[in-house]
Amino acid sequence: MAAPLPPGPAAPVRPARPARPTHRWGLGAYALVEVIFLGSSALIGLLFLADGPTVGGLALGLAVPTVLAAGTSLLITYWRGNGPRRDLGLEWSWRDVGLGFAFGFGGLALTIPASLVYATLVGPDQATSAVGEVFSGLRTGLPMALLVFAIVVFVAPLCEEIVYRGLLWGALEKHGAPPWVAFTLTTLLFALAHFEFTRTPLLFIVAIPIGLARLYTGRLLASVVAHQINNLLPGVVLMLALLGVVQL
Repeated sequence: MAAPLPPGPAAPVRPARPARPTHRWGLGAYALVEVIFLGSSALIGLLFLADGPTVGGLALGLAVPTVLAAGTSLLITYWRGNGPRRDLGLEWSWRDVGLGFAFGFGGLALTIPASLVYATLVGPDQATSAVGEVFSGLRTGLPMALLVFAIVVFVAPLCEEIVYRGLLWGALEKHGAPPWVAFTLTTLLFALAHFEFTRTPLLFIVAIPIGLARLYTGRLLASVVAHQINNLLPGVVLMLALLGVVQL
């Protein structure tokens, strides 16, 4: 009887892939954040804009509801999840910054022609953003103009990304939506949530490169940077208009 062969070298043991972080918040969390956003917007309108628009009152109306919505979203990830770093992918990465620039400037090749075509189809008055309309005709000094610029270019994109491609995206995935479905629905709801229904098709196109940055990286930073680049030119124009340099 032949002797048994000696055992060969053991196959290398691969470490198990870490389980995807789970969280306990879903679409109800997003609904709560929207209620907070709409309620604080209405309250600021009653308190600071009832006697007519002012630059300071409009700046409050732009910043405070958005910051409250984003802040609530972050608190929800701590309370019902693992924190924004794990649940939203909100972490620093030079690679994601570079990809955000790529998607942001690349997206301008889509959004600028789309804006021009849309203005031709519906007229420039219908294509003007609600922010441009409410600030039209108002003037202020450099400090306040810079503050409005910072809100439009830096604060609002960060907060909106936390809400839509952070909290809402995670809620959809929690309910079993694949990434491309989360991309489509968050892009659509982002466009609708501005309540500029004559511009909804254009806002949907504008949001596509931003959502693609989130879809490609699986994290939030790239979409934040892409969103900020998208808002850069409108922010510069609005600042110059408030200083009386250009007309909206």
